[in-house]
Amino acid sequence: MTDSNPWVELRSARHAPLLALMCLGIWLNAADTLVTVTIMPSVARAIGGYEWFGWTVAAYLVGSILASASAARLAGDFGTRRMTILFGLVYAAGCALGALAPAMPMFVAGRFVQGVGAGAIVALCYIAIPNNFPERVWPAVFGAISAIWGIATLLGPLLGGLFASGQHWRTLFWLFAAQALVFAALIRWFAAADGDVDATKGIPARQLVVLLLSVTSLGSAALVRDTLLATALVISSGLGFLALLWIDRRAEVRLLPRDAGNLSSAAGQGYFIIFATEAAAIGFSVYGTAFLQAIHGLSALLAGFILGGIAAGWTVTALLVSRGGAGRDALWLKLGVGIIAAGIVFGSWAVPRGSPVVVGVAMLLLGSGFGLAWAFIAKAIIGGLSGEERDAGSTAIPTAQLIGGAFGSAGSGAMAAALGFRDGIDPDLAIQTGPLLFLIFLPFGVAALAAAFRLARSL
Repeated sequence: MTDSNPWVELRSARHAPLLALMCLGIWLNAADTLVTVTIMPSVARAIGGYEWFGWTVAAYLVGSILASASAARLAGDFGTRRMTILFGLVYAAGCALGALAPAMPMFVAGRFVQGVGAGAIVALCYIAIPNNFPERVWPAVFGAISAIWGIATLLGPLLGGLFASGQHWRTLFWLFAAQALVFAALIRWFAAADGDVDATKGIPARQLVVLLLSVTSLGSAALVRDTLLATALVISSGLGFLALLWIDRRAEVRLLPRDAGNLSSAAGQGYFIIFATEAAAIGFSVYGTAFLQAIHGLSALLAGFILGGIAAGWTVTALLVSRGGAGRDALWLKLGVGIIAAGIVFGSWAVPRGSPVVVGVAMLLLGSGFGLAWAFIAKAIIGGLSGEERDAGSTAIPTAQLIGGAFGSAGSGAMAAALGFRDGIDPDLAIQTGPLLFLIFLPFGVAALAAAFRLARSL
C-alpha cells in the first residue's frame, strides 16, 4: 500500500472536494499578507496613515497567531466543522471592514479580524487532515498544502498589482470576502460532521496572555527606531515564548501538546525545525526585493519574480515528493533541511553580490529545500502524537511557522537597522555588509539540520 499512488485516491469523489477546500482555506491565509503589502501604497493614498504601515502587518500577525494557537481547544470544545465555518465568516467580516474603512485605524482593526479568521482556518485545516484522510495519503495532502503556500507567494503580489490602481483595492477585499463565504458554505457539506463534543474544558488564559505579550513585543520590534530597544523587544519576545512552553507544560488546561517543547521527542524536534528554518530564511522575503531594486535597478515586479523562485522551488519539489514511500520519507526530510541551510548560505552571498540570475538560482534552491522536507516534518509530528493530542499537534504546525516567521522578520529588522538600512538600501553598503543581514539566523538553520537527522529516525 505504501508504494501506491495516493493521488489516485485523492482524486476520488470522496476526497477531492475536501482537498480542494483545504487548499482554498490555506490560500486565504497564504495570499493575504502578500496581496495586502502590494496594495498598501494605494490604501494609504486613499485613506491616509502611512505611519500605520507596520501595524497592518503586526495586527494581522497577532490575530493569526492567537487564533492558530487556540484553534485546537475551540475545536475540541465545539467541533472542528462548526469552528471552521465560524472562522470563515470571521475572515469575511475582517475583509469587509478593510473594504469599507474610511481611515487607517478601522483598516488595521479589519486586519486584526482577518488575522484571527485566517490563523484559525489554517490551524483547523491541519486538524481536518488526520480526521478526514487516511494516513497513507497524508504526504500527498501536506504536499498539496505546501504547494499552495508556494503558489500564493508567487501569485499574491501579482493579484495585488492588478487591483492596486485607484479604489480597486476595495474590490480586492470584497473578492477575498466572497472566497471566505464560499469556503464556509462548502465546508458544511463536505467536511466530516462533528460528533458529540466533550464539556468545555476552560480557556488557557495564562498562556494566551503570555502569547499575546510575546507576539506584540515581536511585532513592535520592527516598528521602533531605537536599535537597542528593538533588540530588547526581540529578546524579551523569545523569552516569552520559552515561558509559554514552560507554563503550558505544567498547566491543567493546555494550549499545545505536552511534548511541544521537548526536543527529545519527535513532535518537539519537528516544531523546532519548522520554527528555526522559517526564522532563518524569512529575511530573504523581507529584504530581498529591496536589495535587488537598489543594487541592480530592477523594477518591483521583476525583483518580485526573482524572489518568487522560493515559491517555485517549494511548489515543484513538494509535488514531486508528495507520494512519499517506504524508505524515502526520511531521505527527503534530511535532504530538504540540508538544502535549506545551504540555500541560506548561498543566498546570503548571492542577493547582495551576485547577478539577478544567480539570485534566482539561490532562491530556487532555498524553496526546493522547504518543498522536499515540509510534508514529512508534518507527518512525523502528527504521527508521533497520541490520539488525544493530534488536534492540538496539528494546529501547532502553522503556529510554529507563524512564530518563526515573525521572530525572523523582527530579528532581520533589528539587524537591518544596526547595519544602516533603516531608511533605505544604500547600494554600496548593501554589497559590503548585506551578507550579514541574511546570515543572522544561520545558526538556527544548522540546529534545524541536526534536529532533522534525529527526527528522520521516527519515519
